[in-house]
Amino acid sequence: MQSPSTVQMTIISLFLIFTLSLSRKAFLASAGKDPPPRFELIHRHSPQLSEHEATAYSPPKNLSERIRQLIDGDIARQEMISRRLEDRRRRGRIRKASEISHHRTFNGTSNIVKIPLRSGADRGLGQYFVSFRVGSPPQKFVLIADTGSDLTWMHCNHKGENCPKDGLTPPNRMFHADASSTFKTIPCSSRTCKVDLQDTFSLSMCPTPVTPCAYDYSYFDGSKVRGFFANETVTAGSIDRRKKVRLKEVTVGCTDWANGNFHNADGVLGLGFGKNSFAATAAKLFDNKFSYCLVDHLSPSNFANFLNFGNTSKQHIQNMQHTQLILGELNPFYAVNVSGISIAGKMLNVPPEMWHIHGAGGVILDSGTTLTFLGEPAYAAAVAALRAPLEKYKKLGHVLGPLRFCYNDPRFDMADVPQFVLHFADGAKFVPPKKSYVIDADVGVKCIGFASAGWPANTVIGNIMQQNHLWEFDLANHRLGYAPSTCDFHSQF
Repeated sequence: MQSPSTVQMTIISLFLIFTLSLSRKAFLASAGKDPPPRFELIHRHSPQLSEHEATAYSPPKNLSERIRQLIDGDIARQEMISRRLEDRRRRGRIRKASEISHHRTFNGTSNIVKIPLRSGADRGLGQYFVSFRVGSPPQKFVLIADTGSDLTWMHCNHKGENCPKDGLTPPNRMFHADASSTFKTIPCSSRTCKVDLQDTFSLSMCPTPVTPCAYDYSYFDGSKVRGFFANETVTAGSIDRRKKVRLKEVTVGCTDWANGNFHNADGVLGLGFGKNSFAATAAKLFDNKFSYCLVDHLSPSNFANFLNFGNTSKQHIQNMQHTQLILGELNPFYAVNVSGISIAGKMLNVPPEMWHIHGAGGVILDSGTTLTFLGEPAYAAAVAALRAPLEKYKKLGHVLGPLRFCYNDPRFDMADVPQFVLHFADGAKFVPPKKSYVIDADVGVKCIGFASAGWPANTVIGNIMQQNHLWEFDLANHRLGYAPSTCDFHSQF
């Protein structure tokens, strides 16, 4: 029979193991009693942004300018994606998804965290903003929501004597860390800094054991941020608008130096797939799932939609299709296994290597890219098939950036546009509305909304192709769900 001291030690050890398993790199949130939390995603032309002078955008003068604004960063982003994925392949940094996604759900409940998204343009970082409250008491910020990066950071002011002070802080809203009672820096001597945050560009310098864990994070368009890591509390709204939900021990970056074009945003919300990204970490507590629904890019500017954590509403599950979600292969991007494209019911003759994720191709979903970029063999075949029934219409005399095939004929009839279908290897099909791939580029101007990614290259399913659908990322079961949706908040939850 065990002595009392041994029993006590066993209980203490089990308690510590249980506590650490919940808190290390995870959120601590109340469940059951609290309503599901939510975060709003903000359209770049929303009046809500104009309330914040630093992030206000001048409204586009016309539809043509609106389209130019929306696709302005696409070329830079494609270069960024290509270089990042090629860099990962070259270095062999392919990690097992099980390291990230095999984790415990919180009490098996179907809580939902929701973050509202609205469309926003930047130079290669993404096309949506998110309203984000951090600290105790909460301080409000507007961050770029980026599915292509895994670091969440804000412009930050912290007077701790061990904190880095090189560089200048941009004149944006800043997170005042000293005013928050829950702000806690991560020491550079900790395993968290040395191991867990290594892939988030943590630095090896550690002059004293308690010096904050520093980072030097580079984006592939040349933008850079420097600062240090900390754990903080994030406050989210909920379905019950009268209540708030607090998520504790969120790993964030306190950026005190930034160089590059972040469109005057207060920082970046890292939604890419990675051990320390906001998306992957938040999903651990909420059924290992997150979802988003993107409104039509031409919808009224006051339309809002949400980034959700937790199970999707039953009305969408009924119409939802599923396909394999490939995680850990092309981090931080979310990849899918595509077998081909059909147009007007006929499969295109495209080399199979176009879709091979372990070769020179592969397909990813990216909310930060506006258009859908196809590898050149698929692009050439798709455009040829789409153009054939449209030859009778008058063509625009010039190209609009990556949009090479446009029509300015008042007789143009969308009924003549053949149906585009994306076929997944497991038999699932994605059938987008025609307006998602033959888009309005100006008054009276329609354009085939695909761009060439060159070859070799990854195919990128952009946000216009994803619009008016709900997309659910099931990280535990490696499944991507999708269903048609109006993206209206009240009809979803």
